[in-house]
Amino acid sequence: MNKVAERTQLSYAVGGNQQSRAIKRRKSRAKLMGIPRHFILIVFSIAFLLPLYWMVTSALKSDNQIFAQPIVWWPPQPRWDNFIKALNYPGFPFLLMLWNSIFYSGTVVIGTVISSALVGYGFARLPFPGRNILFTLTLATLMIPGIVTFIPTYVLFKSLGMIGSYAPLIAPNFLGNAFYIFMMRQFFLGLSWELSEAAKIDGAGEFRIFWQIMLPLVVPALIVIAILTLLSTWQDFFGPLIYLSDPQQYPLSLGLFAFKGQRTTEWALLMAGSTLVTLPLIGVFMFTQRYFVQGVAMTGLKG
Repeated sequence: MNKVAERTQLSYAVGGNQQSRAIKRRKSRAKLMGIPRHFILIVFSIAFLLPLYWMVTSALKSDNQIFAQPIVWWPPQPRWDNFIKALNYPGFPFLLMLWNSIFYSGTVVIGTVISSALVGYGFARLPFPGRNILFTLTLATLMIPGIVTFIPTYVLFKSLGMIGSYAPLIAPNFLGNAFYIFMMRQFFLGLSWELSEAAKIDGAGEFRIFWQIMLPLVVPALIVIAILTLLSTWQDFFGPLIYLSDPQQYPLSLGLFAFKGQRTTEWALLMAGSTLVTLPLIGVFMFTQRYFVQGVAMTGLKG
């Protein structure tokens, strides 16, 4: 019996060693297979970051250094005063335009997130006649180019006397966005129906179920919508150009264009202004990157 036990233990030990060696070989093979993938990702990352690096370094150079041959990758004496000149330039009130951009983008983000979540919840969780038809019509609006509806929208707001204010830029976003409504609907469909049924048994109304139970579960999706809306609104140029006439109302996107027209040959100051406009977006993305990636991943898993 002792010999049988010893043989059994020996066979287990040999099997365990072979299994551990197989695991190590698979890990080594996975590491080797990951080298080309990481190399490709690094190359693409450099390609995407190079324009940003060039903009920032150009803001610290003189105009001659920007076009110097060979290329000056980093100025020997960075000119930090270019940012001071850009901030103090009379035709480019940066702080005022920054506040205008924050107000414009923040209000649009709030309107888009709330309206898209409400409408998406209705399409996903509330049965009513014609729901699928309305949802199909909502998705059909994605195939209509924005320029097609621009003139009727402009005429509408002009008849309401709202031209020259932020109302035409902000108000439509409180009516939802078709793509974000679709995304929120798919996300709400993936949530358990038992949660809402249990809340109804406890006497909760539909809005309370949406606000206190369902909405906290879709926070990653809401953050994705907020970030994408912020990015598109922050760099929106066409809308403010058409609807705003007072320079004191210009956001940074429109103010930078005006600054460019006044500083066509002073490339260092232009790059400094562009860097100042871009920095808030970089900061927002750095602080919300984890939630953004989580929201995109979770949204892709919902069906």
